[in-house]
Amino acid sequence: MLTKTITVALVGNPNAGKSTLFNALSGLRQRVGNYPGVTVEMKKGQFTVGGVAVDLIDLPGTYSLAARSPDEMVAVDLLLGRRPEERRPDVVLSIVDASNLDRHLYLTSQLLGLGEPVVLAVNMMDVAEAQGIKVDCARLSRELGIPVVPIQANRGVGLDVLTKALLAAAKGGVAPLGPSFPIEFEKEVAALQTELGGDVPGFLTRRLLLDVGGYVEQWLVGTHGGGLRAHLEDARRRLAAAGCPVPAVEARVRYGWVRPVVAAAVAKPAERPVTWTDRLDKVLTHRVWGTLVFLALMFVIFQAIFVGAKPMMDTLDGVREIAAKAVERVMPPGPLRGLLADGVIKGVGSVIVFLPQIMILFGFIAVLEDCGYMARAAFLMDRLMSRCGLSGKSFIPMLSSVACAVPGIMATRVIENRRDRLATILVAPLMSCSARLPVYTLLIAAFLRDGYPGWVPGLTLFAMYMIGFTIAPLVALVLKRTLLKGGTPVFVMELPEYKRPTVRGVARRMGEAGYAFLRRAGTVILASMILIWALLYFPHTDPTGTPYEERIEAAEKKLEGSETKAKEARDAGEAVPEEVEKAAAEAEAEKNTLGGEWKRGSVLGQAGRALEPAFEPVGWDWRIGMAVIASFPAREVFVGTLGLLYDVGEVDPKALGDDADEKGQGLKAAVRKEWAGDPVRGPYHTAVALSVMVFIALCMQCASTLAVIRRETKSLAWPAFTFAYMTVLAYLGALVTFQVGRLIADLV
Repeated sequence: MLTKTITVALVGNPNAGKSTLFNALSGLRQRVGNYPGVTVEMKKGQFTVGGVAVDLIDLPGTYSLAARSPDEMVAVDLLLGRRPEERRPDVVLSIVDASNLDRHLYLTSQLLGLGEPVVLAVNMMDVAEAQGIKVDCARLSRELGIPVVPIQANRGVGLDVLTKALLAAAKGGVAPLGPSFPIEFEKEVAALQTELGGDVPGFLTRRLLLDVGGYVEQWLVGTHGGGLRAHLEDARRRLAAAGCPVPAVEARVRYGWVRPVVAAAVAKPAERPVTWTDRLDKVLTHRVWGTLVFLALMFVIFQAIFVGAKPMMDTLDGVREIAAKAVERVMPPGPLRGLLADGVIKGVGSVIVFLPQIMILFGFIAVLEDCGYMARAAFLMDRLMSRCGLSGKSFIPMLSSVACAVPGIMATRVIENRRDRLATILVAPLMSCSARLPVYTLLIAAFLRDGYPGWVPGLTLFAMYMIGFTIAPLVALVLKRTLLKGGTPVFVMELPEYKRPTVRGVARRMGEAGYAFLRRAGTVILASMILIWALLYFPHTDPTGTPYEERIEAAEKKLEGSETKAKEARDAGEAVPEEVEKAAAEAEAEKNTLGGEWKRGSVLGQAGRALEPAFEPVGWDWRIGMAVIASFPAREVFVGTLGLLYDVGEVDPKALGDDADEKGQGLKAAVRKEWAGDPVRGPYHTAVALSVMVFIALCMQCASTLAVIRRETKSLAWPAFTFAYMTVLAYLGALVTFQVGRLIADLV
């Protein structure tokens, strides 16, 4: 009897129900496995059968073991026991769709050549029966020479039999025999194996010969030199002359092996019945009607993200403010209070406030994937996205970034091709997210309302969003032709049967996304916010050595006293004395002036003044430049920093629209007044406003986004590259906008 822990690798095509089976077997006992140097993620779970613990590894969905990148090679290496982080699997569990055995058994035939016991799980038996397909699993087992178990993973049917089959295979299973290749091919494999020596497994030698230009070829030629490349080219020429051209010989052999196996074990109706999936697809994949349905669905999703998430976001924002004020009440003024209230609580809060948007988005993505619609959406959008070098699967992550780039980037996990996924990650932050909206609102309201036709503000806001929709595909196209250059992958996507999503599966996806966001992104943005807080906080004393916090607190007490007297007068039904109103206004002005003086003298304020020559070509003064610098961890900081610098006090970024509060109106008025008397911003205020908006639209000003890019790419280089290229692009965009705008103003 086995006493050790056994390892099972779960492999299957996308949409075969692999993740559903993994969740059904492992339950809550699962975690994510990360591997150095690659972006691939593998889920690990554990369950017990017959008193033996089983470690289950869920490999990424794939149609073939022909690795084209280091990420795809991880799965092959793991199956061969070549990853130091994992032991070689004792059993390979291949999951296939019962209604598509002809296609799914191709991958199974490759798994049979690994030299490990294989168990076949035939999933979605109910779907096959609904199509009139009958699968004789006992006959299929005899034909393949491996255990075959019929299951319905979403309902848990057949899982007991499956786990027992896995245990039996681990105890005494033998490595099965896959399809036989022509003798000419086997001779070339043997010659290559002799040249490579015993360090390279036979499976990889076969892949070296079959996968022209694949990762195995790149790796081994890089290791063994040009002599191996010449040997490969000669071997492939000989095979082509012998009627076994590479790579076509593999498809011919494997499908030639699969067809008689399926014919012997599967009974299909003479005519395929028209299912309700077929009827739906006539509409949902139609070029016109399908696109209209897709756009309507996207509208619903983003209304839910923008509108549905707002109450919870406001609640979390309110909790953040209450917590910060509580710290300010119980702690004396000083650096520690500022660190906890402004750096830690507000820093963490600025991340948590986006959690509802992320969970709603991933809830929708889980539903769309589980029901089968996501494949249809990618099919519809592929024609459009392929023109900029991406696939249809890139559309939803990019569109998701209009709400927030963080969930948009996390949503790229549905993209199997590494280059497409990386290109999508790098351009997703160019889409104008909700955090940019307060900046647009402030500057449009201040400079593009009075004296302009009523349609100008709306058109300007639309143009800011269109910048992202226009620039992102162009940048993606440049990336796919330079840094991410490579062969354009054929868009292959199976359109699965429509299924009913499970509440447990959707809830699990939402919880995983939320937890990953808080755990991984929160730490980085917290550190960034603390750094910006320190740069804005120090030095925190005036020229006399008195801390600004003490002076501001004294002004606040004067203000509270005046407000108390005013309230008492109103409660008594009396008019508020003029001197009380005057005292309150003076106290408010003193508080705001002190706050502005403090921030202007801070390290960041001094840096803003020193960098003013760099801001001049884009039409900015040091105040705008400092607000931009302060907003690099989070764009929302821009409006609040301007409020402090213009002696208005902290301004709520959400209170800048037509119903702006007193401070929001005050900031608009202060900016207009300050710019009116400036020799540059006075005559060219519209060009300056547009310059700032274009910079904000194109710049990377979000530490949580950089953290998620770091997390998803497993590299510091890609977030650094994203920050650099977007900053340069934003500066150039702002420069062109201001200079052209100034030229137009001079001509007019």
